[in-house]
Amino acid sequence: MSTVLGLVVARGGSKGIPGKNLRPVAGQPLIGYTFQAACHSRALSRVLLSTDSAEIADAGRRYGIEVPFLRPPELARDDSPVVDAALHALTWFDQNAHFRPDYVLLLQPTSPLRTAEDIDAAIRLAVERNADAVVSVTPADHHPFLMKAVDENGLMRPFLQTDSAECRRQDLPNVYAPNGAIYLVRREILIEKRLWCPEGTLAYIMPPERSLDVDTLWDLRLAEVILGGAA
Repeated sequence: MSTVLGLVVARGGSKGIPGKNLRPVAGQPLIGYTFQAACHSRALSRVLLSTDSAEIADAGRRYGIEVPFLRPPELARDDSPVVDAALHALTWFDQNAHFRPDYVLLLQPTSPLRTAEDIDAAIRLAVERNADAVVSVTPADHHPFLMKAVDENGLMRPFLQTDSAECRRQDLPNVYAPNGAIYLVRREILIEKRLWCPEGTLAYIMPPERSLDVDTLWDLRLAEVILGGAA
């Protein structure tokens, strides 16, 4: 059996939506849905919250998530790469708990519709295929062959030069977009290459109805409607 560390990363600051991670959505904080999915997973060995916020840390502990430290401020700036927070967590575990997982699964709080079943299926895919990484994707809303660029004079032109630009959508090749819900990668790959999506990454395909990525107030309202209706 492979060991997998579920890593929830959450900063206290957010420019787009202030206090986004703790904003109430259908009766619980946004981040609570990620905590619940992680706690109900059968494939995660441990679940850790990395945050610089004491308030978010308290919320994690209430859900039963491990919060053994607060993330240093220099790793919690607006421009701080998430991979640095992940490497900090791995180093802490190695030095303080003698725990070296085979895989690290990044769980971003902005994917409240991701389920424990999604987590377990992605891990199962990685183990069965002996993959270095698995990343969740969903069918793209807008096909790149149909997208347009607009020049400085306001004139449209094809974004991609292709013979397929006039095809019916159903005749176009399938394309997918990362949905932000699952980034699963081998520990040594993350350490050596600092990548969540290295060459050879496998796709875990999720349906649009579980692929909402909360980035704007509109997204937050959609989450409220969807999760409120499901309650």
